[in-house]
Amino acid sequence: MAENTFPIYKVDVLVQFYRSEVLTGQEAKHFNKNDITPNPKPDSIQRLYMRILQLLYHIRPECNYVVPFVENIPVLQEWVIPIMSVYLRMCQFLPICHVYDFQLNDLLNPKAKRTISILSGIMNFLHFRKLRLEMTSEYQQSFRADMDKFQAYSKGIKEAEKKIEKLRIIPPEQQAETKELAAAISELTNANLHQLQEVNAINEQIAEWKSEIAERSQKLAQRKMDVATLKEEITKLKSQIVESPEELRNEMEKMKEKVKNIKHSKERADECLVELQIKMQGVNQTEAEIQLMYKLLQDLQGVMDKMNIQQEENQSLVALNEKMQKELKNLSTEEAQLKRALGMKMDKMSKQQIRRQKKREMRDQHVQNLMGQCDQVHQKREEIVEQIQEINRETQQIKAKMQALRDVCSQETEKAQVRSPPLLECHTCKASKFCPLLPLDLYNLLELFGQRHLWKKIWFVVINIYSQEFRTSRIQGFPTTTEFLSEGSDEDNLNPFVSVGPV
Repeated sequence: MAENTFPIYKVDVLVQFYRSEVLTGQEAKHFNKNDITPNPKPDSIQRLYMRILQLLYHIRPECNYVVPFVENIPVLQEWVIPIMSVYLRMCQFLPICHVYDFQLNDLLNPKAKRTISILSGIMNFLHFRKLRLEMTSEYQQSFRADMDKFQAYSKGIKEAEKKIEKLRIIPPEQQAETKELAAAISELTNANLHQLQEVNAINEQIAEWKSEIAERSQKLAQRKMDVATLKEEITKLKSQIVESPEELRNEMEKMKEKVKNIKHSKERADECLVELQIKMQGVNQTEAEIQLMYKLLQDLQGVMDKMNIQQEENQSLVALNEKMQKELKNLSTEEAQLKRALGMKMDKMSKQQIRRQKKREMRDQHVQNLMGQCDQVHQKREEIVEQIQEINRETQQIKAKMQALRDVCSQETEKAQVRSPPLLECHTCKASKFCPLLPLDLYNLLELFGQRHLWKKIWFVVINIYSQEFRTSRIQGFPTTTEFLSEGSDEDNLNPFVSVGPV
């Protein structure tokens, strides 16, 4: 405790934090500063530790009271079970908070300084846990978004694979057409190759003919130049040379032969030009056909480029598919691990549900027993109520009889006042005295109705009626009301009249 790696908080801060973050309901309302300082209350500190364990490890306080033991001594271990359970779990938890010297005395007899330092360490760890939970919640949200994207990508990949398979698989209706088209394309490519070879040969011939035409045109131009120079020379020579008919004839013949030769050469050249023009027309036609074939080849090249692009896209999709399959395998392994963990948790949950079901059955049985007892109590209560009602009826009947007897007594007393008072021997006085209170007819009347036990009450009423006479002149030996009521109520001594004699 001397070397703490966490700050020591004030008591008010600790109370406020634990009331807002850990405790709930009535526990938060009742938890205050007096539970920690100056003398910490063991019950409140133990309850606070239980709530901290419930917050962190989801261990409810009731679970601390149900720890199994090897020896069955429930009476002796009843108060030790929760304390030892909390102590063991706090010993496992507090080293995470950098509190290494937690003792059993901190639960049974806590001290203020130690409890403040322990609660400060737990508070520091809870702050750290809250921050990490926020970070992990962000990671979980991003992971969920990535999983959603992955599922969408996997769906897109599956759909693309299906489309690729559909594109690759030629339907049987179109297979004949595709075969015909493939054969026609192969024939066209072969014809194009032959025509290209012919076009190349024709182009070479045209180039040769063009070179020959250029050479012959140069020769014609030179000959025209030679003819012009010769004409000039002839004109010069005509002025110099004397004209002779024979020489002129010879020269004219020579010139005619030259002209004939030139005409023959021109005719040959014209024929060659016509042939060349015919060939040029054929070449132009072949060029137009070649351009059409070139356009067809360009279209085929475009289709081939599209096919190459689709193949590249297909290869990229296949690579992407492989990557996604690898990721899918990784995620499937993670999913298998999570499923195993979930299975373990579900087993635990099923066991806990079985325990809860057993507890519920025990509670239901206990409740049924209590309800049966309550029904028995209600039945007994109804029986007692009926008995009380019967007793009330009897008491009302007795009160009515008493009222009747009082009326009779009042009548008899009036008669006694009119008559002369008889001499009675009183059993309560134990002496033969003159007792002018109750005539013998009243006692006989009580015996007749079977209400001999009521004669004392009637005696008390009569005594109260004649109280004024007894205050003025009290008969010697006659008992007062207090003396009379203090005596016993034995039925043998109920008759106060032993003997009756005339006055």
